[in-house]
Amino acid sequence: MDFLRPASWEEALAAKAAHPTAVPIAGGTDVMVEINFDHRRPEYLLDLNRVGELAAWEVGQGTVRLGASVPYSAIMEHLRAELPGLALASHTVASPQIRNRGGVGGNLGTASPAGDAHPALLAAGAEVEAVSVRGTRMIPVDAFYTGVKRNALAPDELIRAVHVKKADGPQQYSKVGTRNAMVIAVCAFGIALHPETRTVRTGIGSAAPTPVRAKEAEEFLNAALEEGGFWENGRIITPSVAKRFAQLVAGACNPIDDVRGTAAYRRHAVGIMARRTLGWTWEQYRGTRRTLEGAA
Repeated sequence: MDFLRPASWEEALAAKAAHPTAVPIAGGTDVMVEINFDHRRPEYLLDLNRVGELAAWEVGQGTVRLGASVPYSAIMEHLRAELPGLALASHTVASPQIRNRGGVGGNLGTASPAGDAHPALLAAGAEVEAVSVRGTRMIPVDAFYTGVKRNALAPDELIRAVHVKKADGPQQYSKVGTRNAMVIAVCAFGIALHPETRTVRTGIGSAAPTPVRAKEAEEFLNAALEEGGFWENGRIITPSVAKRFAQLVAGACNPIDDVRGTAAYRRHAVGIMARRTLGWTWEQYRGTRRTLEGAA
């Protein structure tokens, strides 16, 4: 196994073009596990740790640009207000040591359905900045996952950054595991309210071959909130609406039985998380409305 160590982004792209099978490594929290257990033996490892720009982030007017190597700990410390759902997801990642090393770019590159960042990225609305010597393209996160541990990157492309829309409303993230830390998700769920567009987005993890959105559930809830005037009046969402939303979210799952949980349990748990996180986010939204009305 050869080790490639580019000193700049341009050198990294050239190395990837010359060796398309090279596996990028930055935090190494996924790649090294597979290598150590002999599940993977790539011909080349492409070390990106000397490419400093990958560890930088930029807060713009409407989006946050996260370098592919920005660690979860930095998201938790510096971007909690802009990316609350992703910050909550980052809290659930493994241990402090791994949160200091691992980043969203690696999570995306591995494309495991159990990756902790995926539900939050789907709910917030993210785009992946994929770059090669041929140029740059933006891939909507919805289209990024193409199969179990497969993504939409071309062989010569690297993830340079992830562009995530800044929160314009409450976001939540929930995860079920077999213990409280250092655990792969049995299932996970993310939700984001977008009051500016009067829409709700979701993300489901570890309950289908790829991370997915519950689009039918989103369409139902968007229609129910609009028809009931909930965005304007700030009333509590009726139990029947919350129950139907949870049922539709559970129906979007396509889980399997494995050592961490059964398919039936995963589907049930995702429905429970959907109902609870909807309640939490909506109560946050109602509280914000009351505060603004009081100030007026």
